[in-house]
Parts: sequence; C-alpha cells; structure tokens
Amino acid sequence: MATTEQRPDAGPRHFHDELIRPFLVAVAVAVTAVQWPHGHILYPAVALPLFVLTTVAAIGALLPTGWMTERQRVAVMAAYMLFGSLLLPLAHQTAMAAMFPYVAAASAGGVLASRKAAIGVAVAGALAATGATQLVLRLAPDAPQWSWWVTLTVALPVYIGMSNRDRRDALRNAQLAAEEARRATASEAREAALIERGRIAREIHDVLGHSLSGIALQLDMADALRDSGRGQDAVAAVRRARALAVDSINETRRAVHALREDTLPLPDTLRLLAEHGAVEFTVTGDPVAVAADQAHTMVRTAQEALTNAAKYAPGARREMRLAFTADHVTLTVRNGPPPEEPRADLAGGTGVGLVGLRERAALLGGTLRAEPTREGGWTVELELPR
Repeated sequence: MATTEQRPDAGPRHFHDELIRPFLVAVAVAVTAVQWPHGHILYPAVALPLFVLTTVAAIGALLPTGWMTERQRVAVMAAYMLFGSLLLPLAHQTAMAAMFPYVAAASAGGVLASRKAAIGVAVAGALAATGATQLVLRLAPDAPQWSWWVTLTVALPVYIGMSNRDRRDALRNAQLAAEEARRATASEAREAALIERGRIAREIHDVLGHSLSGIALQLDMADALRDSGRGQDAVAAVRRARALAVDSINETRRAVHALREDTLPLPDTLRLLAEHGAVEFTVTGDPVAVAADQAHTMVRTAQEALTNAAKYAPGARREMRLAFTADHVTLTVRNGPPPEEPRADLAGGTGVGLVGLRERAALLGGTLRAEPTREGGWTVELELPR
C-alpha cells in the first residue's frame, strides 16, 4: 500500500515563530499609520514614500520563501532593511516605526540561507541608519533624534533570527532522524517476522516430517503383518500409528509454543522423545539453560537420528545421551546393528536430513558427526558451544 511521505516540521514552536513576524509587522504598520498625522514626522515628502516602500518590502519578506530564489530573497531583505533604516530618523517620534529595521534584521537572519548575506544585510542597514541619523541631525539639529550608538543596534537581531533558524533546522533534522529510525525499526521488525515465520515453518515441517515417517512405518508394518496372517499385531501397529499422529499434534503445538516463548526445556523434551520411542536416555553434567536455536537443533537432530535408526535398523537397541560440560553441550544418539535386513520400501527420506542439520550446527558454531560404529550400528553426535 502506497504511503504519502510528509516532511516533518518543528511542531507548535515553529508555528508560533511563523506568527511572530507577521504580528510585529502588522502592529508596526498599523500604529505608525495611526500616529502619522500627529507624530511630527520630519520631511514628510520623503518619509511617506519610505514608509510605503518599507511596508511593501515587509509584506514581501513575509511571502513563502519557496517562491523566490536566494538572490531575490537577499534583494527583498536588503530593501526591507534599507527602507526601514532610512525611515528610522524621520519617524523618531512615532511609537513603532523604529521597529521596522529591527524586525528586518531578525527576518534576514531567519530567512536567508547564507549567514554572510544575512550579516551583510544587517550591517549595511545599521550603517544606513547611523548615516541617515547623522544627516538628519545636521539638517534639523533642534529635532529630537536617536543616539548614534542606538542606531547601530538595529543589526543585532540578525543573530536572533539565525539562532531561531538553527533551532528550527535542528528540530527538523531530529524529527527526520527519528522518522528514519522508526522506518528502520519497522523494517527490522518486518524482517524479523519473516525470519521467524520461516523458522516456525521449518520446525513444524521437521516435526510433521518425522512423525509422518513414523506413521508410514507403522502402517506399512500393519500391512505386512496382515498379509502374513498376524491380524492382532497389525491392529496393534495401526494403534501405534494413531498414537504417533496424536503425538505429532502435541509435538507441533509444543514446537510452536516454544518458538513463540523462546523457552524449550531441552532435557525434558529429549526425555519425552526417548520415552515415546523406548530409547535409553541419560543426562551427564550440570544441566544449564540452552539457547532456543541450539535446543531446537538438538531436538531435530535427535528426531532425525531416531527416525533413521527405526528405518535402517528396526528392532535395534537405541540410546541417547545429553552431556553438559563447561564449554559445550553434546547430544549423542547410538543404535546397534539391525537384527534383520530392513525393507527397501521403508528407507525413503523426508527431505530434511542430516545434511541440513549439519548446516544448522555450523551456523551455531558447532559440529555434527554421523558415522558407523565397529559393531555395525550408527552414531550421531552433535556438539554445540554453550
């Protein structure tokens, strides 16, 4: 399903910042316009056009920056700063006209991408305000006027604007990073879910494969016993096949539960497996908790080894040993020589044999060894690191 990517912003703080400049400009324009007729404006023929140009430039500076190139933004901010600075000494006695160059300097710092350009605009405005003030003092020495050092301070708000811009950029970058982290986490979760599904499917396949193989053995045995006239033994074999089917369902449920909870009691599971197959089982060393992947591999190895023993050495003595040492956990499954030659039609594989289990053991840093014994039997030994 397609998703629409939204660019994160700085949240409520960014929204408030965007309202401050329009509010200050609106207040400065409105108050200056109201006070203009009674504000004792110096040289009204010059001051009025400057006021109009300053208002137009201020409105232009409020337009979305995406509509202009960087040079156009610099030009607008420079005009805003220059007109406001030149108006400063002429409208000295109004309450809000002096706000224009200060707001212009802050706007330049917050809007212009180049710090050098923003500082240049602010400094040029400060010099223009100082020069215009000195000129007006010469032309009208009796009129009240700003001190020269006050006019130089109109450049200082540029640092406030740059600070706000840096803060917004930092917040935006942090939100982008957080969004990327959320996407990465979601991607990892999806990948982990796919891996877990594959593992569950593989484990259930193994459980069902071994169980169905055992059921097939019992049914074939029942068919052979019936053909030889041993009806009661054939019925017993069918019952054993049914018991294997029930056990298969239980084993599948236990496998799914163990995979979900990552808690598989290895000695108990192997003991239960040995009891179902009438296999001798011993545990040596001090049992410790085994990782879920290791426990699953050992259980599947035991099932594979016991199933192969039942296929290729039916009726042979079988034993299983689980050994815990300081560094390793070792599972050994042995069977003796077959008392009789196994039937060829019962020797088919399930598709997941010792080759696949050997690969699993290698992935876990262990080894799997399968070889015949001197007595004619077979030994399967799995060793995994703790």
